[in-house]
Amino acid sequence: MEEDRLREQRQKSDSVAAPSPPGGKHAALFTSDPGEFEGFLFWRASLRWQRMMTAALREFKLTHVQCMLLVGAWLMEIENGQTPSQRELAERGATDVMMTSQVLSTLEKRAYITRERDPDDKRIRRVSVTPEGAALAERALVVVAAADEEFFAQVGEPGILLEPLRKLAAWEG
Repeated sequence: MEEDRLREQRQKSDSVAAPSPPGGKHAALFTSDPGEFEGFLFWRASLRWQRMMTAALREFKLTHVQCMLLVGAWLMEIENGQTPSQRELAERGATDVMMTSQVLSTLEKRAYITRERDPDDKRIRRVSVTPEGAALAERALVVVAAADEEFFAQVGEPGILLEPLRKLAAWEG
C-alpha cells in the first residue's frame, strides 16, 4: 500500500516539469540548510544511532540484527517457557522471514542457537538459545540498553519519543 503510493508519486513527478521551490517549511530543501527538513534530520539521527549500536556491539562481534534476534529468542523462551519459531521471531523483530533465517544460520554456526523441526509441524523450525548464546544475549542487552539510554538522553525525558516513533514506524507492538 505504501509502496503503491510512493510509486504513484514518482510517476507523477516524472511526468511534470521541474518543480519551482516551494514556500513554507519545505523551502529548506532548496536552500543550503537541510537541517530545516525533518526527513534529513531523522535520517542523520538514525545514522548516528546505528553507528552507536555498531560500536556498542563490536566487542561481541554481533551486528544489531543478530543481537536483536538472539536477544529476542532468548527473551521469548524466558517469557513463554517455550522456544519460538523462526516466523514468530521474525514477527516480533519486524524482520523479513528470509533475512531472519539467514541471520539465524550465522548465529547457529557460531553455536549461539540451535534450530530444530517442530515435532507437530515439520514446516516449523524452533529456535533454541544455547547457554553460550544466553550469556551473550544477556551481556549484549545490557550494553545495547545503556547505549540506547545514552543516545536518547539527549532529548530529555526518558520515553518522550516512544509514541511519535511508534507512529512513524507504524508499530503497534
